[in-house]
Amino acid sequence: MVSTPVGATGKPAGPGTLAPLPARQTLTEDVYQAIKRLIMDHVIPPQGRLSIDQLARDLRVSSTPIRETLVRLESEGLARKEPLRGYSVTPILTLAEIDDLFEFRTLIEPWAAARAARHRDDAGVVRLRAEIDSVGELPDGDSYADYQDLAGHDDRFHRLIAELAGNQHLLNAFARTHCHLHLFRRRYSTPLGSATVAEHRDIAAAVVAGDPDAAYAAMGAHLERARQRLS
Repeated sequence: MVSTPVGATGKPAGPGTLAPLPARQTLTEDVYQAIKRLIMDHVIPPQGRLSIDQLARDLRVSSTPIRETLVRLESEGLARKEPLRGYSVTPILTLAEIDDLFEFRTLIEPWAAARAARHRDDAGVVRLRAEIDSVGELPDGDSYADYQDLAGHDDRFHRLIAELAGNQHLLNAFARTHCHLHLFRRRYSTPLGSATVAEHRDIAAAVVAGDPDAAYAAMGAHLERARQRLS
């Protein structure tokens, strides 16, 4: 006896239709988040091997979402692939690399904040205020699960400033650094998070007020304090 396919509503699917399958994209995202947590929390240490077969066994999935995840992590700078050796976790940024990163950011982000203030419009103001308001209670723990939402806000806020500046080349250059991911991976603490949010509010206020000089200064001060906190 052949069973009748059932649709998403629980009713039999019509002639010539197939029952919907579980979303594969959801599985891939779950695998990505699981492996990313292992890296961010140093469960798999810097330069540790990322075995596709072992990860598939541990997570009880096929190798396909593991491979897709490792490609994605490689694009973010959290994994690297070497010929004949496979994937491994990238090292944590050194202090010299952090200084280089902040030197780059100090060149482009204060300018972007000033330009965003100069060219602000109603839609941009709404988006900026919404992003600031999206920050809830700051996490007490220092695991990736605790600070993941805050790290997401930090990345979105700085990308939004770059986007509101209206320069696509600047936005692309900033996005390729994945800087917040790597800075949070090196260190997170609740005081660091609270200082970050307060400084974001200062930058946003200057942009919303349409004050390019204040926006430039607020962004510059934020980057310098962030560099000091991480160093």
